[in-house]
Amino acid sequence: MGHAGYAKKKLFGRREPDVLCAAISTLAIFANNSLELAGEQIVTVTNEETGFLKCDFESVLQEKSVFLMDSFVASLKNLSEEYGEQYLQVNFKEV
Repeated sequence: MGHAGYAKKKLFGRREPDVLCAAISTLAIFANNSLELAGEQIVTVTNEETGFLKCDFESVLQEKSVFLMDSFVASLKNLSEEYGEQYLQVNFKEV
């Protein structure tokens, strides 16, 4: 089963890949890589076994990076609405 827990159906005796986990992972890695390419100073911590990804910003983001993060969050919200909050919840915490 994938990290999102969405892969439930069996196909030819095997579980389907967790397409939701793959979509979330792709969005997160794309956003992280794009921030690095934009020249942002970030520290990234990951754990592939648990699907954990943390990205700390070391300075205020450039305008283009803010737009990128807004797009990332909007995409996650769309996935949550499409697949259900039991598989993906988008929460914000100010730190």
